[in-house]
Amino acid sequence: MITLHYLEHSRAQRIVWLLEELELDYELVRYRRDADTGLAPGSLKKVHGLGKSPVITDGKLTLAESGAIIDYLAQRYGAATLLPARDTDTWWDYVYWLHYAEGSLMPPLLMRFVFERVKQAPMPFFVRPLVGKIVAGVNQAFLNEQIQTHLNFVADHLACHEWIIGDRFTAADIQMSFPLEAAMHSPELADSFPRLRAYVDALQARPAYRKALKAGGDYRYGPAN
Repeated sequence: MITLHYLEHSRAQRIVWLLEELELDYELVRYRRDADTGLAPGSLKKVHGLGKSPVITDGKLTLAESGAIIDYLAQRYGAATLLPARDTDTWWDYVYWLHYAEGSLMPPLLMRFVFERVKQAPMPFFVRPLVGKIVAGVNQAFLNEQIQTHLNFVADHLACHEWIIGDRFTAADIQMSFPLEAAMHSPELADSFPRLRAYVDALQARPAYRKALKAGGDYRYGPAN
């Protein structure tokens, strides 16, 4: 039995989805975010030293990092269905997108989320305008351009591909889902990138994705209906 340590509204949702795609038996151990900070509870550190989710246990193996978990589950249980053949160039496309999702696409999105949280945090009223100017300056000078660059890059790629590595759905699509769902959660970005919105809609329409939503519960970046 695979155990997934599942933090609400997190990358752990795509691991539930992968487990459903693979039709594996699993158990969810649920964790709620701290109501004040939005961070994972300290109890997760008993599972993994960084105290983050997702983390899985499979037999004697404990594994963190969503990319590593996705690669492990796909290679061990779904090589025939969710991975390209290793002796092809498409394998390296899979490896690229698996790492790109968290290594390149997610950081500017996460930085913008953090700065927005900073802007909304409690603070003396006379400090708020200064903080607002700093956040706006960082967005204007760096984050907005980086986010646009990455989303244009992915949208251009998907303009001639049904799925992220071609005409076949793979584990790389699952890995790419979270940053794109987070981006499309912004109405402004969703309107600006209709191809990405359509791709996310296609991901979220998969039966295994819908089963994962029922198993995991509320998910901030899931479909509206």
